[in-house]
Amino acid sequence: MTDAISSVLSQIRALQAQAKGVGAALDKPLGNAVATPQVAAGAAPASFGQALQQALGQVNQTQLHARDMATAFELGDPRADLARVMVAQQQASVAFRATVEVRNRLVQAYQDVMNMPL
Repeated sequence: MTDAISSVLSQIRALQAQAKGVGAALDKPLGNAVATPQVAAGAAPASFGQALQQALGQVNQTQLHARDMATAFELGDPRADLARVMVAQQQASVAFRATVEVRNRLVQAYQDVMNMPL
């Protein structure tokens, strides 16, 4: 259980470091939450919108997994122990906070561009 907590803490620290820059948050994987799109050989790279949509889908999947784990624990499923449920919920929380931080930085960048004098 101590290893699981240490793992979650290290992931949180890594995500906080990545969230300091928009480029870092969009280019590097964020644990199980956000991953960069894979480009096949010869295929065109994904657009920014597609990459963002994929990242949001992965955050959603992380949250759904955490909810399912919590429900299984509440129903007494022996495979869903408390440590795994807490780790899943923390991963979902970190993924959501990172997503909100990226959104805030994108909105700020958009506002900066819109307020530029011509």
